Amino acid sequence: MTGIEYQLDTNIIIGLLQRHPDTLALIHARRIITNQCAYSAITRMELLSFPTLGVEEETTVQVLLARMVYLPVTIEIEDVAIALRRRHRIKLPDAIIAATAKVHHLELLTLDKGLLKLL
Repeated sequence: MTGIEYQLDTNIIIGLLQRHPDTLALIHARRIITNQCAYSAITRMELLSFPTLGVEEETTVQVLLARMVYLPVTIEIEDVAIALRRRHRIKLPDAIIAATAKVHHLELLTLDKGLLKLL
């Protein structure tokens, strides 16, 4: 994954799509561009499973995700997520997202302060 430095959490991608000031400030301060970023399979599922997601919004999400690297859930990620959940009692999606960043040695960008403490 040459050139990939960051994994974006679901809340960061939502913030980008909604142009949330905190998210934009974080992205601009670090001069991050989407081709330096990856996302977890869990993030994709979270983003595309909103019941009220319209066709136009789905297309916007798909276009943004297409500019980043997709990281599937592997056995190694599962094992790290299991260990994280046992130690920290966090939600399974958060554990998988954090485990994905750990396994791939990526900085996880998230607005979830609790999740940041795990890494």
